Amino acid sequence: MRSYKSLIVSVLLVLLTACSTAGGLPNLNQEADLISPTQTPLPSATAKPTTTATITATATATPTPTPHPLTMQAMRSRDYPGSDILIEQTLDPGANYYRYLASYQSDGIKIYGLLTVPYSEPPEGGWPAIIFNHGYIPPDEYRTTERYVAYVNALATNGYVVFKPDYRGHGDSEGAASGAYSSPAYTVDVLNALASIQRYPGVNPEKMGMWGHSMGGHLTLRSMVTVKSIKVGVIWAGVVASYQDMSTNWRRSRPFPTPAGRLSRLGEELTNTYGSWDTNPEFWQSISPIANVADISGPLQLHHGTADGDVPLAFSESLYQAMLDAGKEVEFYTYPDNDHNISQAFSTAMQRTVDFYDRYLK
Repeated sequence: MRSYKSLIVSVLLVLLTACSTAGGLPNLNQEADLISPTQTPLPSATAKPTTTATITATATATPTPTPHPLTMQAMRSRDYPGSDILIEQTLDPGANYYRYLASYQSDGIKIYGLLTVPYSEPPEGGWPAIIFNHGYIPPDEYRTTERYVAYVNALATNGYVVFKPDYRGHGDSEGAASGAYSSPAYTVDVLNALASIQRYPGVNPEKMGMWGHSMGGHLTLRSMVTVKSIKVGVIWAGVVASYQDMSTNWRRSRPFPTPAGRLSRLGEELTNTYGSWDTNPEFWQSISPIANVADISGPLQLHHGTADGDVPLAFSESLYQAMLDAGKEVEFYTYPDNDHNISQAFSTAMQRTVDFYDRYLK
């Protein structure tokens, strides 16, 4: 019996030694090893890699600010299709040209104008044409066939088709009169007049000139830095300075005829929105034709009376210098003791004007 017990002890010692050699006793603290004899062991789950959710931010496009419609960028990016010109009324003729009250389309509205056409047969390729941009006249006082009669006549008698648009809100033209300096509307009307006259029978669309007086000088300059189809321009006593000069250095010997003629009121909304010249010069340069003369479409001829009480002589001087600095062709004539209309030297100024057009359009 004793040896039987000894045998059992020996066997137990052998078994304990074997377990120790195989890695020791089971770790009862490991939950995975605690399987009840009555349970069917579940297959071991294959560990899946932990996925870190990557949030891809959808790029939100920063809206590009819409440029003010008066900026060169905006004006150059839009179309000026014009339309066929309709003869509304035949007027008494001039010395060697027909006169008509005509109309065309601009921005979907009907604009009237004075159209003159030479009696003679068109030259080879067609007549050259001049868009005639009149100066500021209170819109409710404007009449198509009044004012600028001698100016139009001088151009028309020298073999040019002349088209003088009334601008919206003037005479019988539809739309609201908005001014020339804080709205592109009048320039849009001028450029649609240009496109319309290019379509007129007998006109050479490649021989386009433009003439402007006072406010019309501003429209002429703005048009010539917007499109390339104007081959030559002439400006008399033009409002052609920078917006800074127009805001601070525009002094008149007589009051504006109506509040709408004042740049200070017209530019108030722009100043409130975009800041002053000092705080935001980039904006004011972007809408200023004189700051963009490097892109002008053709040579300029400037005329200004030294006794002009409406538009400072310095405005034309500044444009003349800007043209020279940009390496552009320009002529500049001053007329001592002459007024805003260059009345005292009208014949001389007009002959120089016609000669300039002849040089580039004939």
